[in-house]
Amino acid sequence: MKIGLVRHFEVEYQLPSKLKLMTPNQFKQWLYEYEISDIKESRVEPSSIKWEKCFSSDLPRAVKTAQKLFAGQIIETKALRELAIFPPTNRNIKLPILLWLFLGRMAWMLSDKSQVESKLMFDERLKYILEEIILKEDDDVLLVSHGFLMIFLRKELLKRGFKGPNFKRAENGKIYVFEK
Repeated sequence: MKIGLVRHFEVEYQLPSKLKLMTPNQFKQWLYEYEISDIKESRVEPSSIKWEKCFSSDLPRAVKTAQKLFAGQIIETKALRELAIFPPTNRNIKLPILLWLFLGRMAWMLSDKSQVESKLMFDERLKYILEEIILKEDDDVLLVSHGFLMIFLRKELLKRGFKGPNFKRAENGKIYVFEK
């Protein structure tokens, strides 16, 4: 059984200057605009693996990437969405966007109430993805998702006896193949 993990193609909507200061509301607006942004389509080397199924995050950037990589029916699911992050405070302070991103991830790691999805909920979602979607059958499956989620999917696949490449930050549009 082979599982291919793919991070969506690069998003057209760019990160503002690292030094640009934003309020919590401006940060939320930027996150929303990023979520609905289109992708920069890239050339992809054809895979030597004949994927039998393809699951994709239901966000447009992932679905469009999946359509470039897989010719058959793509099964869209919210389960493969990126972890949503939120500013840990609504106080009207201005911080650089990278600091907001860092604080949002830290708040999630610390199970802060500002984050909609707790670590426990996230872990349950990973378990669902692996047990109910991927490992239920013995098909070669392509998963099109997002960078942060892929880090955790990789760890779980390795725990379950799969072998595959190491990555700290998944490249956009690259297929990382795991095999059992």
